[in-house]
Amino acid sequence: MMKPDLPARAIVFAYHDVGVRCLRVLLDAGVEVPLVITHEDSPGENIWFASVAQVAAENGLRCVAPSDAHLPELLAEAAASNPDFLFSFYYRHMLKAAWLNVPRCGAFNMHGSLLPQYRGRVPVNWAVIEGARETGATLHRMNEKPDNGAIVDQCAVPILKDDTASEVFGKVVTAAEIVLARSLPRMLDGTATERAQDLSQGGYYGGRKPEDGRIPPSASAQQIHNLVRALAAPYPGAFCRFGGCEIVIDRTRLVEQKPNTDAALRLINENNALWLQAADGSMLHVLAAHDSDGPIDPAGFARRFGGRSVSVDS
Repeated sequence: MMKPDLPARAIVFAYHDVGVRCLRVLLDAGVEVPLVITHEDSPGENIWFASVAQVAAENGLRCVAPSDAHLPELLAEAAASNPDFLFSFYYRHMLKAAWLNVPRCGAFNMHGSLLPQYRGRVPVNWAVIEGARETGATLHRMNEKPDNGAIVDQCAVPILKDDTASEVFGKVVTAAEIVLARSLPRMLDGTATERAQDLSQGGYYGGRKPEDGRIPPSASAQQIHNLVRALAAPYPGAFCRFGGCEIVIDRTRLVEQKPNTDAALRLINENNALWLQAADGSMLHVLAAHDSDGPIDPAGFARRFGGRSVSVDS
């Protein structure tokens, strides 16, 4: 329970849209935030999301972006502020025990899945890749193992069959805001309950690199569709090479049809449309694609490749 007649105080680690919305929830509830720790934007990253640093500046909060959050002087500053809570909202680095032991009432993280499912990195993208039909946001107590601690609350959102990861992430941001807003009063008055995770009900997933977007030649149409959705803009995209040309498949739609027994991954130009035949013989309508020179439509396909179809490079 908080100290009578005094507002709660929280150290906040935050980045990305979830960081922005959850920081605003704390401020809206009257929580004092003596220190915000965020990241410098990476020069090589597509920054399509909102800025925690900007929100902190607008609200007169001290905000730093150290390369190493475990600097002794930063820990000493945080401890001197006597925080009740520490929150991590899409901060990208693990926090060691030195930080977890600073707040009086504990440290809590907002994770973008329905824990214990999709523990680890980029959980929304992984959920779409694996064809999950729902995901969500989970507020949980932090310990020294990633996404391992007891759950305070979580909120589910649907994943529609053609949703991109970006669209799903927008839902997860809202779910995170809902979870924190409805949990915070109970956390502040000491009545919040927690339940341990059954880790056997989910797995741990690692980060992804742009080269992980290569479409496997053996993938089924459904697997390709899921990969395309998971990596569509603003992410780097799902791609393969045809005729020496690297083509990014931006958007697809599954086609109901009898599978072709002559199965191989190939790009087809037919009936003034582009199609992708998967290794299982099923077809995808390619709604958008591009290469380094720009969008590829049926006319562009004809200029690049000629003929009706081109097989994936071996």
